[in-house]
Amino acid sequence: MRMTVRELAQRLNCSFEGDGGVEVSGLASLEAAIKGDLVFLAKPKLRGQLEKTLASAAILSLDEKFDRIPVIRAANPQLAFVRALEIFYKPYRPEPGIHPTAIISRSARIARDAAIGPFCSVGDEADVGAEAVLFPLVTVYPRVKIGEKTVIHSGVSIREEVRIGSRVVIHSGVVIGSDGFGYLKTDDGSYLKIPQKGVVIIEDDVEVGANTTIDRAALGETIIRKGVKIDNLVMIAHNVEIGENSILAAQVGIAGSSKIGKNAILSGQVGIADHITVGDNVIIAAKSGVTKDIPANAFVSGSPHLDIRDWRKVWALMPQMYDIVKDFKKLKTRVEELEKKK
Repeated sequence: MRMTVRELAQRLNCSFEGDGGVEVSGLASLEAAIKGDLVFLAKPKLRGQLEKTLASAAILSLDEKFDRIPVIRAANPQLAFVRALEIFYKPYRPEPGIHPTAIISRSARIARDAAIGPFCSVGDEADVGAEAVLFPLVTVYPRVKIGEKTVIHSGVSIREEVRIGSRVVIHSGVVIGSDGFGYLKTDDGSYLKIPQKGVVIIEDDVEVGANTTIDRAALGETIIRKGVKIDNLVMIAHNVEIGENSILAAQVGIAGSSKIGKNAILSGQVGIADHITVGDNVIIAAKSGVTKDIPANAFVSGSPHLDIRDWRKVWALMPQMYDIVKDFKKLKTRVEELEKKK
């Protein structure tokens, strides 16, 4: 694809400076760019790289002075760059149709313009929406509903009665709707499995990273709300609810019946105990262990978690702890000696 700076600025709803007829044919980082590429300046400290770049055009903030190459002006250069990337880069999508090796139940409903890849299996009364894509080796159990323009990559398993919204992206190796981990210890010391008869609901515009698992509810629903973005290797247990537009980084684990509010950020390897409520707009730092409810707008860290300000104070002292303990032992010994002299 080729596009002039003028055309691209119009598509981005931005102003431009310099020669609007210069053509852009790709996007790149400041240091890797060549002639024809578009770049952006994310941070002032990278200005030196901008001065040396071989790119043909740049997206800059409204007040960044630069005129060596044509400039597209944006209040948020990184966001504008991502929008430009969406224009230039279109991910691969197969042509609509059902591959002859796919096994489709006669009672399943497949939209005409959906794409079902090789060796997929779609069960009884399943519903695959318009422009949905199932890449090879996707398994869809009976009575699953998949919304329009949803993309499911290879090797995904979707268990019975799961409901998936529109424009959802599910990456390879994901398992949705497997049984929650529920057992009851009996009088003889063995464990009785608690039937997991609930469902999983994934709302619109969710993305689920590779090898993530989302368990069905024991009763009721496990719910992933609209706009949630989930990284690879995340574990979401039964009856969990994730609020709108929350982000879960890699290796997050959420135990059963916990609820995460809207716009929350759970950093890598965060663990949430069962029956915990995390409020809206909460940020949880990496490797934190959450053992009690967190109010809205909090920023926490540590295991067990603390307010980030308290956590920083604790860890500022940690390198001094050895010397503090030595001094304490000396003081203790001295006090004991004084006590004996009385």
